Amino acid sequence: MQDLVNTLDIETGEDALTADGGLGAFLRDHGLPELAPERGASAETGDLLELREALRAVCLAHTARTALPGDAARTLDRLLAAAPLVLAVDPEGGAALRPAPGLQGAHQLTARIAAGIATAVADGTWTRLKACEAHECRWAFYDKSPAGRSRWCTMAVCGSRAKMRTYRARRAESD
Repeated sequence: MQDLVNTLDIETGEDALTADGGLGAFLRDHGLPELAPERGASAETGDLLELREALRAVCLAHTARTALPGDAARTLDRLLAAAPLVLAVDPEGGAALRPAPGLQGAHQLTARIAAGIATAVADGTWTRLKACEAHECRWAFYDKSPAGRSRWCTMAVCGSRAKMRTYRARRAESD
């Protein structure tokens, strides 16, 4: 999921999914077959772009500790409904959620993401997947801080910029 959200570099505008051959490369890199042109690669790309931005909204909600906006929730509901999961039981008696048989392309990737979300919710790590609070960044990151209150992808860049803006604003008010 983090990889999908980070396919768009907001600061530079580079979008790995919409670049020439980008969707195929992304699917290949994640162990999924590329789409045949007749399957509607542009529709698949559109679905993944919507999914990416809805997941970014989730990550931002985790960062700000606020509710997910209704439009993002509706988008996730619609896209996840098209990517059903099944419970697979292994010979040792373990169980895991897996994409339903027959899913391909964006639907299979969406189902894999849904299974990952279910696992993260179950183990308590879901809310630690966040998006950088910096408007020019919005990079998805996993908050490893002990208190789970990180707001920026990196303190060295985005955090420092934000703190410097706050400092300058305070100085300007006092002058």
